[in-house]
Amino acid sequence: MHFDSGFFVAVGFSLFVLLLAYLGVHKIIVGALDKRGQMISDELEEARRLREEAEAVLASYKARAAQAQAEADAIVAQARDEAEALARETATRMEEFVARRTKQAEAKIAMAEAQATNDVRAAAADAAVLAAEKVLRAQVKGDVAADLVGRDIANVRVNLAH
Repeated sequence: MHFDSGFFVAVGFSLFVLLLAYLGVHKIIVGALDKRGQMISDELEEARRLREEAEAVLASYKARAAQAQAEADAIVAQARDEAEALARETATRMEEFVARRTKQAEAKIAMAEAQATNDVRAAAADAAVLAAEKVLRAQVKGDVAADLVGRDIANVRVNLAH
C-alpha cells in the first residue's frame, strides 16, 4: 500500500479529532455554546421583562394622564357651573335691587302726589275762605255778621283741609 499525502492528512486529522475528543474539548465547546445560549436566553428574558415593565409604566402614565384630564374637565365644568350660578344670582339680585328701587321711587312719587294734592287743597281752601270771607263781609253787616263769618270760615278751613 502506498501512503500518499492525502492519507497522512486524513490520519493526522483523525488523530487531531481523537485527541480533542480525549481531552474533552467537545464538552468545553458544548458547555461554552450552552452557556452562551443560556446567556442569550437570559438576555431575551430580561428584555421581555423590561418591555413588560415599560408597557406597564406606559399604561400607568396613560391612566394618570386620563385621570388628570378627567380632573381638569371636572374642574372646568365646576368652574363653569359656579360662574353660571353666580351670573344667575347676580341677575336675581339686580332684579331685586331694581324692583326695590322702583318701589321706593313709586312710593316717593305717591308721597309727592299726596303732598301736592294736599298743598293744592290747602291753597284752594285758603282761596275759597278768602273769597267767602270777602263775599260775606260785603253782604252781611254788623257784629253778628263778623261772628258768623269768623266761625264759619274756621269750619270751612277745617273741612277743606281734610
